[in-house]
Amino acid sequence: MKNRYQYIPGLLRYSGIASLLLLASCGGKNEGPKAPPPPSVVVQQAQATNAVFYDEYPATVTALEMVELRPQVSGFITGVHFADGARVKKGQLLYTVDEQLYSANYAQAVAGLQVQEANLVKAQKDADRYHELDKNEAIAKQMVDNADAALEVAKKQAAAAKANIQAVQTSVRYTKVYAPFDGVIGISNVKVGAAVTAGQTVLNTVSTDGNLAVDINIEQNDIFRFTKLLGEKNNASDSTFKLAFGTQEYPYPGRIVLLDRAVNPQTGTIKARLDFPNRDNMLRAGMNGVIRVKNTEGHNAVVIPFKAVVEQLGEYFVYIPGDSNKVSQRKVVLGNALGADIIIKDGLKAGEPIVVEGVQNLREGVKVNTGAPAAAAAPGK
Repeated sequence: MKNRYQYIPGLLRYSGIASLLLLASCGGKNEGPKAPPPPSVVVQQAQATNAVFYDEYPATVTALEMVELRPQVSGFITGVHFADGARVKKGQLLYTVDEQLYSANYAQAVAGLQVQEANLVKAQKDADRYHELDKNEAIAKQMVDNADAALEVAKKQAAAAKANIQAVQTSVRYTKVYAPFDGVIGISNVKVGAAVTAGQTVLNTVSTDGNLAVDINIEQNDIFRFTKLLGEKNNASDSTFKLAFGTQEYPYPGRIVLLDRAVNPQTGTIKARLDFPNRDNMLRAGMNGVIRVKNTEGHNAVVIPFKAVVEQLGEYFVYIPGDSNKVSQRKVVLGNALGADIIIKDGLKAGEPIVVEGVQNLREGVKVNTGAPAAAAAPGK
């Protein structure tokens, strides 16, 4: 009998715990899971403003005039008559090529002309004499004709000798290379004693530096806009066209001078050329920068904070609060950035409400708690 009741207290203890667990499980089934509260967002209206901004185009600086100097005769360089990188004047002597061979050819051509002129004098006298004899019928008609033919041959040979002198004289003149215009010359590619070939060897390059051209490629949709700018007269203080290199902006504005002949059918772009003054010689041909073109077509442009825009697969959307505080996505087309704001080209009208904070937690049809934009906190002491 003793052994039959010694485990009863433990059994009662375990029974009490089981009862409590059963009651707890029954109570949980009645309550169910609680739904998360709607996300809190900040809503404000899209604003309309008269925005002035700059469109940017990759640009290349080039000289308005630039010429590669090549010799027109072959030979050896006998003189370099300038300092590398110096300014040169039109007609200034730059290079000389050995002219001994060409001078000898010229002397030979002069001697050949003298021989032909002497033959011409003899042929003229023979023809005159035969014509006098022919008047008295003292000579055969055939001899008179032969004399006239010999005279014509002598005249042609004398003319050919004169033309040869001009050609050889030109070669002698081409042994000297002169500056084609005022500008800056580069570093010489040849030194004294170097052999050069007519029309092939590049001696140097001369380019203008007073005003420099800046070339950009624009889309064909911008042709009408740039044609209008081309027809306008720009004054010296006009800031329609600015040139920048990284964070540094060239201090002097430029002007558009021409549009290319045709649109490139492969790229759909056309080249536009601008003219910039090269004051203080800060610009160099070959520099790459950015042209900033003032765009004043942003009258009543719709502007919203850029943080309100959501990108999905290369497309841009904003969230619009609707009935019952449910948001819906709307596709928009972005324009230029204005600091922390962005211009909306299409998809949104001024005055429409949009979600500007909390967009990272939203999706189509989600119900939200809306609020006004938070006021800026006052600076602390």
